[in-house]
Amino acid sequence: MIIQRLIIYAQLVRLDKPIGSLLLLWPTLCALWLASDGKPDWHLVLIFSVGTVLMRSAGCAINDFADRDFDRHVKRTAERPLTAGKIRAWEAVMVAVVLAMLSLALITPLNLLTKQLSVLAVLIAASYPYFKRFFALPQAYLGIAFGFGIPMAYAAVLNTVPTEAWVLLLANVFWALAYDTEYAMVDRDDDLRIGIRTSAITFGRYDVLAVMLCYAISLALITAVGVQHGLGKGFFSGMLVAAGIAVYHWTLIRGRDRMRCFAAFRHNNWLGAAVFAGVVLG
Repeated sequence: MIIQRLIIYAQLVRLDKPIGSLLLLWPTLCALWLASDGKPDWHLVLIFSVGTVLMRSAGCAINDFADRDFDRHVKRTAERPLTAGKIRAWEAVMVAVVLAMLSLALITPLNLLTKQLSVLAVLIAASYPYFKRFFALPQAYLGIAFGFGIPMAYAAVLNTVPTEAWVLLLANVFWALAYDTEYAMVDRDDDLRIGIRTSAITFGRYDVLAVMLCYAISLALITAVGVQHGLGKGFFSGMLVAAGIAVYHWTLIRGRDRMRCFAAFRHNNWLGAAVFAGVVLG
């Protein structure tokens, strides 16, 4: 009985779907490598890697709590544990709180600035689900939530957050707009019917163009930071691979087929990995 409950909780926080954690992890690792000039403290790498998984999991739980009355009307989400009645609403909140507290406990050894930013990160992650009620581009807010490990990483290494950290966070906002618009294109019909706001709806017939522009802006901002750091050929090779992956995504989404759009979203793991590989090699 306990094991079965734990399995349901694991499904609630998407441990069976690690793509979300990876989309948070790659930008955070890039920030750690850049802030430390390519020589990050491995204790920090471990803390931020585990913390990323915990915070993403907490975000999934609170997102399902916030969307419990909407998810049952969307094909892709109708069988999530909370929506399907396998757990109660208070359990989802409990799981989110416990995971968030564990994440905060992880950063106990770190400096005060990192701890202060972590509180802000929790507040942003908890409020994101409600932005879909009124904000036309909730994916932009998601980009802040998913990328807040960037200023935290700089703070942990340097005890300050330089301009380049905010540039990288902005790049992450545009990347999230790209990949989560692809994700939203899958659910567009359902979201229109139930009144949820998404970038796919806001961009309308210009959705594919908007996705590609967001990819271009994101990669350009990251490249600018790499140039400022004086990174070498390895970095530019990684960025070139990332750009090629973005073009491949265009071939997937241009027909607006639901499953191909979802495949493009999932494939962003490789785009993030390419950028991180470029930073490490650079």
